[in-house]
Amino acid sequence: MNIFAEIRELILTTLDQMVTAGDLPEGLNFDPITTEPPRDAAHGDMATNAAMVLAKPAKMKPRDIAEALAGKLAEDARITSADVAGPGFLNLRLAPGVWQAIAKTVLTEGTDFGRGSLGQGQKVNVEYVSANPTGPLHVGHTRGAVFGDALASLLDFAGFDVTREYYINDGGAQVDVLARSVYLRYLEAHGQEVAFPEGTYPGDYLIEVGEALKAKVGDAYLDKGEQFWLEDVRAFSTDKMMELIRSDLKALGVEMDVFYSEKSLYGTGRIEAALEDLKSKGLIYEGVLEPPKGKKPEDWEPREQTLFKSTEHGDDVDRPVMKSDGGWTYFAPDIAYHYDKVQRGFDMLIDVFGADHGGYVKRMKAAVSALSGGTVPLDIKLTQLVKLFKNGEPFKMSKRAGTFVTLRDVVDQVGPDVTRFVMLTRKNDAMLDFDFDKVLEQSRENPVFYVQYAHARVASVLRKAAEAGITADDATLAAADLSLLDHESELGVLRKLAEWPRLVETAARTNEPHRAAFYLYELAGDLHGLWNKGNEVPELRFIQDDAATSQAKIALARSTAIVIAAGLGILGVNPAEEMR
Repeated sequence: MNIFAEIRELILTTLDQMVTAGDLPEGLNFDPITTEPPRDAAHGDMATNAAMVLAKPAKMKPRDIAEALAGKLAEDARITSADVAGPGFLNLRLAPGVWQAIAKTVLTEGTDFGRGSLGQGQKVNVEYVSANPTGPLHVGHTRGAVFGDALASLLDFAGFDVTREYYINDGGAQVDVLARSVYLRYLEAHGQEVAFPEGTYPGDYLIEVGEALKAKVGDAYLDKGEQFWLEDVRAFSTDKMMELIRSDLKALGVEMDVFYSEKSLYGTGRIEAALEDLKSKGLIYEGVLEPPKGKKPEDWEPREQTLFKSTEHGDDVDRPVMKSDGGWTYFAPDIAYHYDKVQRGFDMLIDVFGADHGGYVKRMKAAVSALSGGTVPLDIKLTQLVKLFKNGEPFKMSKRAGTFVTLRDVVDQVGPDVTRFVMLTRKNDAMLDFDFDKVLEQSRENPVFYVQYAHARVASVLRKAAEAGITADDATLAAADLSLLDHESELGVLRKLAEWPRLVETAARTNEPHRAAFYLYELAGDLHGLWNKGNEVPELRFIQDDAATSQAKIALARSTAIVIAAGLGILGVNPAEEMR
């Protein structure tokens, strides 16, 4: 039940009737018309821009349209008033019964309340994390993992067929560096003293990998040149690192559907096939790029190269796909990987990158546009940096990792639920301060606690109802006399519950799961406010002297908890039954 969609449909139907009656001209586009909560709640329950949108194409004054529309809408039993404001905005107030029915719908549908059909089963691939398999995941990867996972859950909730995917960057030179670093740990496991040259990975996390390699091959690689062990150690090390990464992700509650190896693109003809597709479209040519202004990018050479005409699909400059020595650029396998996604039949692609990959956005969008003939949209979401603090000071790097704070460091400090929620309290492209002390505070200033406490409070109400012998299962509560919820504070909570389906759709359209976290904080605030008023106004308390009134009040509390649980489910956070 999306009451905002229902009222919008009422408005569109009424406008159609006005066209038929000759009050409006034919051929008007109703698509831009919206119904949404007004910025100021004092103005009403809903506001529509219908008159403002239609005025110019109808060649009429917006206020004239609004007044005519208002008169007809007021005839609907759900609407108690329709008031024209300013030049032609239309504010609507709905009957209390509309809001009271929301609780019954929530109790009947459970956590499926708000589950939408926006996606209509479209296949969407969400690729996130995709860290180099050279070490444990760091805090930056943590934010990308949480954001990507919550986005995937949000899209699933909105009716998309979602595939969660991790791209293993195991085809580049960094994997050779990993193998050499593991070999040094292997020598160390045999009692040799080793030094880590600049550019290798000295973190303690490779000690176990070196020991595992020793356990597997014994002394077979001792005193042997790279040509004897590099390929095998590279494969062994990558597998071990991916085991570590999978374990880190699991600790955060993240599970992927697909792990796709970059290495599988090499020597298999996949890169060549992707570039041949572009070539068949006249988008591959031999040429020399103009020297860039300012700092020269790594992929620029003042020599003839094989180039992709990415400028024909929105990029600033054409991009090299093969270097003058015949080797692939970094861009070539990325093109092939996305070509594979297109070939797998996805209707939409989403990539979650760190902020340092901002320069890749236009070229990747150009590649997917060219490969799909413009039929498969690619949305690239950038996640900004996370600044960690503890005891008022920047949180120091992990000794185990050697150079950075790991995902496990964060999860071990505060747990996966707190980690995930806090990572979603800012829009993905905004900097995030993560203070280990503040995220564990039990106060309104800590959004994790504030939302969890709201759910726990409802759980305590249900326990008290059971002690009082009041039947409070969802079916019984749904059948309660909800007209008893007539106080403005109660109606306020119901109005906020009614926003949930609309919020889900809006967040899914914009690929912004943080909107769910913001909504949950506001909903929790409404419940806490009602709870606190109950301390002053006894008739607002959830447990009353008679069962019928209690059941109506409890129905409101329970429906709030259901929506909180649904929202937390999208964020990957467990709802609390009690706070410690």
